[in-house]
Amino acid sequence: MKKTGYFTHPDCHLHEMGAGHPECPERLSAIHEQLLHSGLARTLDAREAPQAQLSDLTLAHTPRYIARLQALADGLRSKPAGAGATHAWLDPDTSLNVHTWNAALRAAGAALAATDAVMAGDMDNAFCAVRPPGHHAGKNEGMGFCFFNSVALAARHALERHGLRRVAIVDFDVHHGNGTEDIIDGDQRILMLGFYQHPFYPEGGARSNASNLLNLPVPAHTRGGAVRELVMQHWLPRLHAYRPEMVFISAGFDAHRDDELGQLDLLEDDYHWLTGQIRSVADQYAQGRIVSCLEGGYDLGALARSVEAHLRALSDA
Repeated sequence: MKKTGYFTHPDCHLHEMGAGHPECPERLSAIHEQLLHSGLARTLDAREAPQAQLSDLTLAHTPRYIARLQALADGLRSKPAGAGATHAWLDPDTSLNVHTWNAALRAAGAALAATDAVMAGDMDNAFCAVRPPGHHAGKNEGMGFCFFNSVALAARHALERHGLRRVAIVDFDVHHGNGTEDIIDGDQRILMLGFYQHPFYPEGGARSNASNLLNLPVPAHTRGGAVRELVMQHWLPRLHAYRPEMVFISAGFDAHRDDELGQLDLLEDDYHWLTGQIRSVADQYAQGRIVSCLEGGYDLGALARSVEAHLRALSDA
C-alpha cells in the first residue's frame, strides 16, 4: 500500500464568493465526510498546508499580478465591518472576500509542501484538498474561480528547487487548464496533457500548439470509454516517451455525469482508472512521485465519491 499524504487547511473553508456560488466551502466538507465515512481517512497522512511565500508565487506569476491581488485583499481587510462591498471581483464569476488571500496562499502552499514531502520520501504521493482551485490562473491573470496556479507552481518548484529535469502535468478537469497552458507554454521541462469539453469555458479552448502541450478537446456527452481510448492512444505514448521524473495532477471532477457545470459523462470508476494509469507511469519513471491538487467538481456527492476513487487509486487502498 502506498503512503498517501492529504494536505488541507481550515483557511480554505473561509474563502467564499457569495450565496449559491458553485465553488463553495461545502466542497471540502463533502470530501472530508466521505473519507471519514468510508474509512479511507484513517489510511492517509493528514497534514496542514502552510502558506506559500510571495517569492514562491513568482515561479508562475508576475510580480505585477501578485501585487494586484494583494492590494485587492488589503483593501477588503482595511474596511470597517459593515462598510461597503464585501467582495472584490476579478471577473463575473471570480471574487475575493476578506479570507481569500490566505486561502489562496494555503492552496499554493499545500502543493509546494506536498512536493517537498514526496521528494523527501516522507510519502509516496499526495493529494491537496484545497480551494480556491488554480488551473485557470495564468501568469498575469486570475479567472474562472482561480487565483494562483498551484500545480504550475509546484511543477516549477520541483524543477528549480529540487533539481528535476522533466515533470508532467495531467489535467482531467472538464474545462481546459488555460492558465497552466499560459504559464508553461514552450517550457520543454514540463509536459502538459489534458482533455476538456469543447466548445465550452474558457472560450476558444487550447490556444497553443507548443510541442510540450497535448490538450485534447472532446464534445459534450463524451463517456468514460471514449476518454480511456484517448488516454491509451495519445497520453500514454507521450508519457512513456517523455519519462517524467514527477507527475502533477490538476484533479478536476466536474467531468462527472452528475455535475451540472459540465456535460461530460465520466463516473467514479473512470477517475479510478485514470489515476491508476497515471500512477503506473509514475511508478515506472518517477519513483511513484505524484502530487495531485483539487480543481473543479461541483456536485457534492459526485465530487466526494470521485475523490475517494482517486485516493484509492493513489494509495492502493
